[in-house]
Amino acid sequence: MPLIANDILVARTPMIIFEIILVTAFMAVMVILVSFVTTGGDTAHKVARIWAKCILALSNIKVGVKGLSNLKPGRSYIYMPNHMSNFDIPVLQAYLPVQFRWLAKAELYKIPIFGYAMKRAGYISIDRFDRKSAMESLNKVAKIIRDGVSVIIFPEGTRSRTNKVQPFKKGGFFLAVDSGVPIIPIIIRGTERIMPKKQMSIKPGNVTLEITRPINSSDYTRETKDDLMEKVRDIILGSFEQNKKNGVLC
Repeated sequence: MPLIANDILVARTPMIIFEIILVTAFMAVMVILVSFVTTGGDTAHKVARIWAKCILALSNIKVGVKGLSNLKPGRSYIYMPNHMSNFDIPVLQAYLPVQFRWLAKAELYKIPIFGYAMKRAGYISIDRFDRKSAMESLNKVAKIIRDGVSVIIFPEGTRSRTNKVQPFKKGGFFLAVDSGVPIIPIIIRGTERIMPKKQMSIKPGNVTLEITRPINSSDYTRETKDDLMEKVRDIILGSFEQNKKNGVLC
């Protein structure tokens, strides 16, 4: 019976996608309007959090959060999650209960209304194919961090095609050692089964968001940034390995 119910929900994917588009358009307009009457992007970010929770509710996705005690109020961090699905974004937006700004690929900012809303919310685009533009984006992020705001960077750069953690890009680690802001590795488990890359089916399911302890990036330099990168990756890989040994799916 559960399998039949699951198949019915997967068959509803076109309707769910249509509903998501409507909600996204409406909430994007709200973010834009809010951004003109408030400053700093905090209120716009809260509106975006409502959008994310609506997306997850429409898709019948339940999220459990571990490690909230690792977040210190008033501290800025560079959050580095693994990336296996489009649903990583609403999961983080909805259930990471702090103010942060996205460092996101430039392609997202070309989406009508949605892209402009991201810009108005203070999120920053990064062109992965233009080194000069990417460095300018990192400089903007550095300013945001100095102003006390946290940022999220997917260190893999893009979603995994294999459901395994990919090699990391170095840009975020340059930013971390230059700013001295702690990195918090985040492990997202379960989204790869909900909507794998290059698939349009949406499957309901459970997701776990695990927030780990901060890593002090001030202990590293540009010369030793690769050691920092390896440490972050080892923490994420280690969590997946531990859950695999324990027979935990998410």
